[in-house]
Amino acid sequence: MGDYISPRRENNSSLKYGIDLIEGVNSDGEFQPTKALTDNINLKPYKVVRHGDIVYNPSRLNIGSLAYRTGGMCIVSHLYQVFYIKEEHQSVLSAEFLTLYLRRNEFYRYVDYDNFGSQRAEYNLNKLSELLIPLPSPDEQQKVVNVWKAFREIKEQNEAKAAPLMQVCQSYIQELKHKYPLQEIGPYIKECDERNVDLSVQLSQGIANTKVFQAPKQVALNSKSDKIVRTGQFGYNRATTRNGEKISLAYRTGADCTVSSAYGVFKITNEEIIEPYFLWMWVSRPEFDRYARYMSKGSAHEFFEFDEMCRVKIPLPPIDVQRAIVNIYKCANEAKQIAKEADRLSREVCPALLQHVIHS
Repeated sequence: MGDYISPRRENNSSLKYGIDLIEGVNSDGEFQPTKALTDNINLKPYKVVRHGDIVYNPSRLNIGSLAYRTGGMCIVSHLYQVFYIKEEHQSVLSAEFLTLYLRRNEFYRYVDYDNFGSQRAEYNLNKLSELLIPLPSPDEQQKVVNVWKAFREIKEQNEAKAAPLMQVCQSYIQELKHKYPLQEIGPYIKECDERNVDLSVQLSQGIANTKVFQAPKQVALNSKSDKIVRTGQFGYNRATTRNGEKISLAYRTGADCTVSSAYGVFKITNEEIIEPYFLWMWVSRPEFDRYARYMSKGSAHEFFEFDEMCRVKIPLPPIDVQRAIVNIYKCANEAKQIAKEADRLSREVCPALLQHVIHS
């Protein structure tokens, strides 16, 4: 590889660039503002990164801290390695293709193997230059790059859509507290205690403190005592001790499932007064987590019981207002899920395409 690359030998010795231009590279292969303390820092040895450069952290290369610079210039720690494709070879080797090649799990394992036994595992540019790399045709390289760019574009576009929509939802929720009187939800909810005595419900679930259902960490030996959560009902873990200062509560939108008999289950009795998703959005806020922890009772273990749930107060705007806010949230969440899926596919599909291009 050393025949095709050249180190960027440019630093900030003249102090032309300030701390606002300091960036680092995370394990997702993205540039980000530095997390290091910058007070009284000497910026002279910092390295300059230009558009089209490839940058990596030599002590974290095995976990993916390598990125291709697409934006304007920045400066990085002198510990980073910065290089670029030599101009005479840019028609033969694409910097973006090389970045994708170096961001494969196979390469991370190779780095670990090559560093085995080293007192300090740092993969410097000299070692990287010794690497033998395949050279598919420029057209084949570009095909892989185009697929990756398409996935990243979908991801970034949907993240850009989701962020302002989520902010709108939060601002509406905040406004509602001041516009409508708070009312206890007790008159509009009912506790459910349906057991899986005939084992008709096969799906067992737990509830995360991120307010979603998930695979259980353990399954009860006597599952006949498990409680059933029907579609459209809420389930929650009454125990709030040692749970990240949060309450695990979720609204069931999928198929019927069972949860531990220690969990609580309830449903809304009149969905023309409270939209279930609206209630879920309200209890998903950090403020409610703090409230639930404060109102939990017990000694060694603290519990948020159903009677306390009934005393929870929320603003109750007209149902069409609730549904409008919920629809905004659903649009934002859909955009987030599309972005997440595009990110996952880019990590799965591109390495597979690379393998195909390399070995075809």
